[in-house]
Amino acid sequence: MYTLYYGKGAASLAIHAALKEIGVPYELVAIDLEAGQQRSPEYLRINPQGKVPTLLIDGKPFAESAALMLMLAERHPQSNLAPPAGSLARAEWYELMVTLANSLGNNFRLWFYPSDLGSTNDDSALRSAIRQRIEATWATLDARLADNGPYLLGETFSGADLMLTMYMRWSRNMPRPATAWPALQQHADMMRARPSWRHITEAEALTGW
Repeated sequence: MYTLYYGKGAASLAIHAALKEIGVPYELVAIDLEAGQQRSPEYLRINPQGKVPTLLIDGKPFAESAALMLMLAERHPQSNLAPPAGSLARAEWYELMVTLANSLGNNFRLWFYPSDLGSTNDDSALRSAIRQRIEATWATLDARLADNGPYLLGETFSGADLMLTMYMRWSRNMPRPATAWPALQQHADMMRARPSWRHITEAEALTGW
């Protein structure tokens, strides 16, 4: 049994979709990020960093979206969240997962929370630098998908595609969202039509894309 502590549309989104892809029982516990519930004493007891997601696995809390995706892929090899263990495709998947977490996850954290660097949204130089980093990653991923799509691993779906879709959604209100790149737009459309993504969109009451 899994319990996912999630925030609406937050970094828990890909893990929510992964649980649906696996098809195992799980419980959802909503954390109201706008109300600051992630900083409540009750939540800090299971996640001292006060972030989402937290996933209880057999009652023990674990965090970090990319790490959780790796854990779920290993615990449920039949789910196709990752290629077979020991294969070259699995090595490529590990590389993708770390790249997405570093190039997109970390930069989006700074985009949304410039206070992590002691800055504010009014710091145009910082915002521009972060935006350039994110857009450079979009360009690289777009070229990858255009050359060898429709998924990040070619013809094979994986949890990396769920992570990418989550990050693309986060860019929707940026000056140049991920969907401005044609191959990324096609990937987003394909992933949004997936039953797992349609389910979490309804379950979390997400509006728009």
